[in-house]
Amino acid sequence: MKVLVETSARHVHVTKETLEKLFGTGYELTVKKMLSQPGQFASNERVTVVGSKRELANVSILGPCRGADQVELSLTDARSIGIVAPVRESGDVDGTPGCKLVGPAGEVEIAQGVIAAKRHVHMTPADAEAAGVKNGDIVKVATGAGERKLVFDDVVIRVSEKFATAMHIDTDESNAAGGPNEGEIIR
Repeated sequence: MKVLVETSARHVHVTKETLEKLFGTGYELTVKKMLSQPGQFASNERVTVVGSKRELANVSILGPCRGADQVELSLTDARSIGIVAPVRESGDVDGTPGCKLVGPAGEVEIAQGVIAAKRHVHMTPADAEAAGVKNGDIVKVATGAGERKLVFDDVVIRVSEKFATAMHIDTDESNAAGGPNEGEIIR
């Protein structure tokens, strides 16, 4: 089965409480552009992510607000600012490193939440059934063309009626494969 492959650049998910500390009481995220996953958007709001070595400015906040703060960086980004980020599925932040987030109205020290997102394929139930996979399955995805052709191993399948079918990889992975825009699930 062929799937859209999207590069997920560095970004931050924040709680409503964190958003208000960074941008002010009562602040709401504003939509810059809708993303491929239904209801998800890149906001106009940006923060600085501070590690022990340096900082990354202008990091996008994705909306809507979530139940826990999470910073998703490539392994290269994380190392560059002095953080050893584990590869984890989104939402699995227990025991991960923290960092400081700086916004125009304040800053927040998050105790945990910095990860390199595990490569994954969001799928609708119908597409998962058609591909013969289920939520939590681990597959391989062949991507790219020419000199940058690559097979990604250890790709987790995530199935929900709330998803649109698309694979997400980080910027390190995308660069290694020459910025693929399509992949094929293989076993």
